[in-house]
Amino acid sequence: MESPFKPDILKGKVALLTGGASGIGFEISTHFGKHGASIAVMGRRKTVVDSAVSSLQSLGIPAVGFAGDVRKQEDAKRVIESTVKHFGKLDILVNAAAGNFLVSPEDLSPNGFRTVMDIDSVGTFTMCHEALNYLKKGGPGRSSDDSGGMILNISATLHYTASWYQIHVAAAKAAVDALTRNLALEWGTDYDIRVNGIAPGPIGDTPGMRKLGPDEIKSKTREMMPLYKLGEKWDIAVAALYLASSAGKYVNGMTLVVDGGLWLSRPRHLPKEEVKALSRVVEKRARSAPIGVPKSKL
Repeated sequence: MESPFKPDILKGKVALLTGGASGIGFEISTHFGKHGASIAVMGRRKTVVDSAVSSLQSLGIPAVGFAGDVRKQEDAKRVIESTVKHFGKLDILVNAAAGNFLVSPEDLSPNGFRTVMDIDSVGTFTMCHEALNYLKKGGPGRSSDDSGGMILNISATLHYTASWYQIHVAAAKAAVDALTRNLALEWGTDYDIRVNGIAPGPIGDTPGMRKLGPDEIKSKTREMMPLYKLGEKWDIAVAALYLASSAGKYVNGMTLVVDGGLWLSRPRHLPKEEVKALSRVVEKRARSAPIGVPKSKL
């Protein structure tokens, strides 16, 4: 779909995206680049990173890639410093690196739980911590009258209620949301840095959906969706564009849910026709009841 934003809405900005070489992260990388930003992507697999950079460059987007693990502070520091050395500054940090798999709590080892927590929550904090000096107002490469930069954390809705076989990710994303709010409060006040999040719903044609949503599960999920369809990577990318651009300059500490209303939905316990029939009976009784009869007696 065509973007609703002007093509230069991120002109002059430099964005670093962890997990930016595949899936939703790569879609955000592409849209940021198409709207004027210079792009640095970080990922653990060098071949995937190199392929993503080549694809971005083929679109005329200034792009560079770095292999690194968000769980390692030395990798975070190296990649951020390399990004600034290459492009001269850093304006936007997107934390999209994540780990996930389906598992029952009793079958999940503490090490497996810790691994997802380390990638999603500890990794997010590590990248933010190392990027602070470059994102803050007056930081390296930023003029004294520039505002601070922006951090965008990719979260989820799993922890809003509870999710089957996702206890590790729900815990990790709850921590990410807490990081978003606390950094928005403290770094927004002290350094003029905006910190926001996006919580995607089920997005089609992504590694996560292929791994976590077999066809029979996806068909049942669609029946519960208010909009009755899977989201697209485009939906997340344009939401990210809004938050990263001047259009979202007064949005801070928010995690924007982009899931078509799925997290609000519940199974339909009664068919609609049965509900209508019951309603007609209640209405008929209400109309025939004597005036003054308490509703509790109807």
